Amino acid sequence: MPLTVFGLFRILLAGIAFVALPLPANAQNAEKEAEEVLSAVVRVKSKILPSARSIATLGAARDGSGVLIRDSLVLTIGYLVIEAESIEVADAAGKTVPATLAGYDHASGFGLLRLVLPLGGKPLPLGDSAALGERDPVMIASHGGREGASLAYVVSRRAFTGSWEYMLDSAIFTYPPAMNWSGAALIGPKGELLGVGSLIVPDAAQPGTQSPGNMFVPIDLLKPILGDLLEHGRASGPVRPWLGMTTEELRGRLFVARVSPEGPAERAGVHNGDIIIGVGGEEVASLADFYRKLWSRGAAGSEVPLRLLQGTQVKEISVRSIDRLEYFKARPSY
Repeated sequence: MPLTVFGLFRILLAGIAFVALPLPANAQNAEKEAEEVLSAVVRVKSKILPSARSIATLGAARDGSGVLIRDSLVLTIGYLVIEAESIEVADAAGKTVPATLAGYDHASGFGLLRLVLPLGGKPLPLGDSAALGERDPVMIASHGGREGASLAYVVSRRAFTGSWEYMLDSAIFTYPPAMNWSGAALIGPKGELLGVGSLIVPDAAQPGTQSPGNMFVPIDLLKPILGDLLEHGRASGPVRPWLGMTTEELRGRLFVARVSPEGPAERAGVHNGDIIIGVGGEEVASLADFYRKLWSRGAAGSEVPLRLLQGTQVKEISVRSIDRLEYFKARPSY
């Protein structure tokens, strides 16, 4: 039988097994393959500029994982490294090298790092995340070698809508939850990278359920933009408009939970606690519906007409959108 990552981890992770998976024929080979696979998962630490906009929500020091996808090229989740003053990457043996931000994509959430000096890990190939279905077994690997690895199941493939003007059409949700999820690698049976860890969520199986788990950004979102990130530091084409609003959906209403200081929404007169009624004369039925209508208004720089309930008054407010990268204090060192 062929040796698989999950075959080996039936040996290496005692007490966790998937009955349908083949056992490795040789434990020594299993040991070697495990080391190779996990050597690609590194630790990512960043120190954020004191003037950074994102300190209020993400903190001044960030710590998570990343995945070596090419020699000296590490993929991670972008919120770990955006507005970073300095970035360090460490392998499982503790060797640490500096890194620079090679690219960032707000639409997917990916951050791409370039190592100043090489690390010795073996890069993971990019897999086919579209083929990953519910009940498929996966490995979640954060930095720390075997201690950072665990097995899980995919429990849902569905859209994810984040309050920070973010939406994925088909995110990957897994169970049981891994506690070190930020930038963790989602690895398939052949040792291929299928996703990058973004969040811990309370309802991985389906909305409204009590099923804690993790949300991963599918690796298929990286493939069409990787060349652009390497060459230009960002995806090509029109840039999504950004308003600088954190919006929560509650009991069928969309509440503005936070406006980014000095951002487009705040400058236009949007306040915390406002209720979003519509965009451009069209009512909005959900957070996903709001984003679709917002993004359909044109690229960054377009005027977005919002209809809001402020206290007891309905107001029409026009917000001039921007490219989110323009809001950050730090400029990526592409």
